[in-house]
Amino acid sequence: MNRFENKVVIVTGAAGGIGSSIAKRFAGEGACVVVSDVNCKAAEELAQGLRAEGHKAIALAADIAQGEACRRLVSEVVEQLGRIDVLVNNAGINRRGNLLALSEDDWHASFAVNVDSMFHLCRAVLPVMMEAGSGAIVNTASQWGLHPAPGHIAYNVTKAAVASFTQNLARDYAPHNIRVNAVCPGEIHTPMLEAGVLRSGRTIADLDRMVPLGRIGKPEEVAALVAFLASDEAAFMCGSLVEITGAQAVA
Repeated sequence: MNRFENKVVIVTGAAGGIGSSIAKRFAGEGACVVVSDVNCKAAEELAQGLRAEGHKAIALAADIAQGEACRRLVSEVVEQLGRIDVLVNNAGINRRGNLLALSEDDWHASFAVNVDSMFHLCRAVLPVMMEAGSGAIVNTASQWGLHPAPGHIAYNVTKAAVASFTQNLARDYAPHNIRVNAVCPGEIHTPMLEAGVLRSGRTIADLDRMVPLGRIGKPEEVAALVAFLASDEAAFMCGSLVEITGAQAVA
């Protein structure tokens, strides 16, 4: 499929497990992908790999916890590529702990990366999409933002904010033909999940047994859903929070 031929797609957190799969999916479908991550080296390596495979990609490092960095990212994309068709707000962090175990720095960092970045990026991108007369924004929320898991209050609350932000933005900008949706993944096999599993003393097999489908999810499966929501095939989806969990309830 080439659903994104001649389209420009920004993916934040693109060097991470889910983010890199999202970037690869869009590139494979013809998009020019802006690989953005705070890790400059990893972003450039991914972009180079995509170009080596014949795809279109550029790397733009950005610490999206900073508002000015968000604005500069959007400005550089417009300057270099002339348009922005899709924004994927995928970057996120997970600072674990209940309220008394969590530091103030953890709390503020969680909001800066998971929530404030969307505020700054969308404020910069929306005028570009409005001038073009169309656009799609896909946010990475979480099943835990809808059904909180214990011991992850900062992550749960910020991902709940992502869900609410998505629905509010969709209501306000649907009249401008800008669709805003969110994916809400459950347990997905990423480096972040593996690190958590090691700390807990469990194994991936333990997690697999908790999922009715018999296994946890793959980053590529989330990427496929993100691409669908950004595509014309989802033309009437706006303000949707789509769970992708294998029917697993929150543990």
